[in-house]
Amino acid sequence: MGLTGTVEEIGLFVTAINTPDNVQTFVGNIKILADNLRNYSADPFRRVDITAPVAHAKDPRQAIAEIGLRLKSIPNLAGNPAPDIEILNYNASGCPLAVRPYCHTGHYWRVYSDTQRS
Repeated sequence: MGLTGTVEEIGLFVTAINTPDNVQTFVGNIKILADNLRNYSADPFRRVDITAPVAHAKDPRQAIAEIGLRLKSIPNLAGNPAPDIEILNYNASGCPLAVRPYCHTGHYWRVYSDTQRS
């Protein structure tokens, strides 16, 4: 289906969904029943997944420590589970890090943007 949004109303034949950019979309229930659904609000917390590139000249352990300190200054981060920062792999340009803080579902995009800036 490829549609993301908040369900506003479930009718007999169609479901009204508001997309993140505030477009109300009506989807036939037959299409909803025949497809896979992702419910982003079922759990109170979500994991933010970001990849941070680290150049060869930088020590990855130092980068992990620095990112960990910066994450502590981001509002609305969940304390439990703690953010996860790990080396994904080593490649020709360096080693990308997986930066995975958790936050309340309602703060996801704010935390995502703040983490990118940090």
